[in-house]
Amino acid sequence: MKFFIDTANLEQIKEAQDMGILDGVTTNPSLMAKEGITGTDNIMKHYVNICNLVDGDVSAEVIATDYDGMVREGEALADLHDQIVVKLPMIKDGVKACKYFSDKGIKTNMTLVFSAGQALLAAKAGATYVSPFIGRLDDISTDGLNLIAEIRMIYDNYGFETEILAASVRHTMHVIDCAKLGADVMTGPLSSITGLLNHPLTNIGLEKFLADYKKGN
Repeated sequence: MKFFIDTANLEQIKEAQDMGILDGVTTNPSLMAKEGITGTDNIMKHYVNICNLVDGDVSAEVIATDYDGMVREGEALADLHDQIVVKLPMIKDGVKACKYFSDKGIKTNMTLVFSAGQALLAAKAGATYVSPFIGRLDDISTDGLNLIAEIRMIYDNYGFETEILAASVRHTMHVIDCAKLGADVMTGPLSSITGLLNHPLTNIGLEKFLADYKKGN
């Protein structure tokens, strides 16, 4: 399972990278704004800065909602760096743009996916990644994890190579459950990754080891 971090914060990206477990980054306009990064030129420069920090794919989202606009913005993003993945909305023109980019060998990430049918269309269009938002489904009392299971079954049935990128991951159990269901990638805040480290018995055991060591010295 690949671990992506969902942020535009360079310090958090570096922390995850330094752990040796980071496979990529996902971002969006809201995350950019959260870091005070606004304006097209500044956003583009920040994407390059992120790519220079990590070894894997970096999803960069288009703002346009029409086909021509998505193609124009997506090509500009793809030209920034080899690691850029063009992030497209799961709408009709987004699927059309996904097919355009996949035919050109440019990686894509279909985002805001909330149904198995949407995921099937994304795979048919050649998407590199499909991003079902499990946390947002949970927010409306719908089982987001069930969507991961449905997409996994469909993709396995037909041998689709599109990777399931579990998005809107909120906590460590989301990560574990997605891993059990066979999601190819997870993306979430740094806390959802570092939280996997935590177990009270680890802390208790370490404290005992250190206490016993001190007794003998």
